[in-house]
Amino acid sequence: MSKSSVRLLWQGLAAVLLFAGAAPDISATEPVRMGNGSMAFETVPGWGLRPDGNSSTGPTHGGVAVDEQGNIYTSADQGVFVFTPEGEVVHSFLGDDYTNLHDIEIRKEGDQEFIYGARNKNAEGIKFNAKSGEVVLRLPFPKESGLDLKRFSPTAITVAPNGDIYLSDGYASNHIFRFDSDGKYLSHFGEKGNGLKQFNTAHGMTLDTRYEPNRLLICDRNHKPKGRLLHYSLEGEFIGEVVTGLGEPTSVAIQGDYVSVPDLKGRCVVLDRSNTVIAVLGFNPDPKRGRSYNIPQAEWIEGVFSGTHGSNWDADGNLYVQDWNVSGRLMKLRRLQ
Repeated sequence: MSKSSVRLLWQGLAAVLLFAGAAPDISATEPVRMGNGSMAFETVPGWGLRPDGNSSTGPTHGGVAVDEQGNIYTSADQGVFVFTPEGEVVHSFLGDDYTNLHDIEIRKEGDQEFIYGARNKNAEGIKFNAKSGEVVLRLPFPKESGLDLKRFSPTAITVAPNGDIYLSDGYASNHIFRFDSDGKYLSHFGEKGNGLKQFNTAHGMTLDTRYEPNRLLICDRNHKPKGRLLHYSLEGEFIGEVVTGLGEPTSVAIQGDYVSVPDLKGRCVVLDRSNTVIAVLGFNPDPKRGRSYNIPQAEWIEGVFSGTHGSNWDADGNLYVQDWNVSGRLMKLRRLQ
């Protein structure tokens, strides 16, 4: 994208925000405490907003990743934005290759870091350099699978220690496709349904490093009667249900023994090593405003989430949570020690 195109994009975004009304004054906003015990947090009012008080990203429907230096990456409709721990945007990847990244993960390979992304509307997985933005791999629907799919809409991506890549077709067939590090199709597993070994929207996924050998931890968002998390082996074999009775779990992020699980209905839960819910963060008690995309920035409530979609941890245990949101919302929850 040319510099003039980027300038026009930002001008258009600014005009939309101006039309929607002035940004709320956050200067007097107090931090909100949430959670409990070792998982107690407080919000950082205004974190990540532009100097004029408006959202830095535009509409969000994506994920969160943290690099080795502690910078925070979040994917929005128009691209990927990189924040310092203090909330300043220091870089962005804008243009056709970086739009509609529904899920992102970052991996260090050699002396470089790469972003892996699942592009739901662009029907592919993608890998690009986290510093230069150079696209080094694309993962379209693998015809070698022998499947006759009418639609391919990836929602989640993760990478095994040996470099194998897992791409979940969560908005379509609910198959999870496995590729080698060069993008060669290896296998697939899963299918759509409400059975024990089926997925009804395999929406989020990560490598569960709490176990040896590592496992896939998968969000079955719309499983009936309620959402759940599942374990599968790296070979695609069903291991078991991890936790059931969730709302609509959208993604999972792991640090040590803990897992953060955003829930589209407007909360984020934290699980411990035994997969017990030990904290509930940002719960929205209003059923009309939980799972709602159309909450403009002027109506955000500090410490209350709406369409919670992505999250990740930094090295200090702070949590960054993204809402599925028309204005574009990314929040920092500071861990209280």
